[in-house]
Amino acid sequence: MSYEQTIIIGNLGSDPEMRFTPNGKPVTNFSVAVNRKYTGKDGQTHEKTKWFRVTAWDKLAETCNQYLSKGRQVLVVGEVKASAYTNRAGEPAASLELTARDVKFLGGSNGNGGNGEAAAASPAPEEDDLPF
Repeated sequence: MSYEQTIIIGNLGSDPEMRFTPNGKPVTNFSVAVNRKYTGKDGQTHEKTKWFRVTAWDKLAETCNQYLSKGRQVLVVGEVKASAYTNRAGEPAASLELTARDVKFLGGSNGNGGNGEAAAASPAPEEDDLPF
């Protein structure tokens, strides 16, 4: 058995939001900003940020909702899906959505230091369970 796996490390852009599917399954959504610094051809240091929309299910959803907050640093492992859309300016854009299998809490609740708690994953839901 093989599957695609993506690993990101970044900071939450907002507090997580937990909902329940019509079947009562918990689902938590949050956004993660991943920053990359590099030196351009001009010799200047540049920084680029990519945003990921993360979805966690079941026990992982409950744990993320309880312990994560805006600014918290996390490591997320899961499957990524890109979706194309048109932004408010009428330009083509893409959204990166990551279904979490594992989440490791890296920083303290304010993003400084921390005890490195980890949350275990649960299987991704069937299409019928999606709340949107």
